[in-house]
Amino acid sequence: MSIHAFMSAYKRVWEGQDSEGFADLFTPDGQYWNTPFQCQDSWQLRKTYWDRIKLQQDITHTNTVLGETPDGGFAHWHVEYQVASEELFEIWAKSTGTGLPDRQPGDPLPRMILDGTLIGRFDAAGRATEVRIWWHSTAQMP
Repeated sequence: MSIHAFMSAYKRVWEGQDSEGFADLFTPDGQYWNTPFQCQDSWQLRKTYWDRIKLQQDITHTNTVLGETPDGGFAHWHVEYQVASEELFEIWAKSTGTGLPDRQPGDPLPRMILDGTLIGRFDAAGRATEVRIWWHSTAQMP
């Protein structure tokens, strides 16, 4: 798999909310670093982490490959989605360290905007052996 094929698949599994498909993009012990300090290094850990996308709606994903190497590459990605549950909104707020924006109970949930980069390495069969992402997010309140 090239970085181009991986980014195409990354878009497909994110927009399709396919956590099993996401986990299958990797070798059995492939590493997905969603932060510099948090790694999902098994099929089950990747699937469980990716299950949170089921709390997203109206997802759009775009990406641009910035460079290739013989066994990988790097890319810029951008995702926007509608938060579909209070649970996801609280997960986001805790992960950013910024706390919850000023909302009253029952107020509409925000649309999230994520922007980041990805670097990946792939084995000869095309499965990811290591993917690291760096990203930032913001909530667009209605």
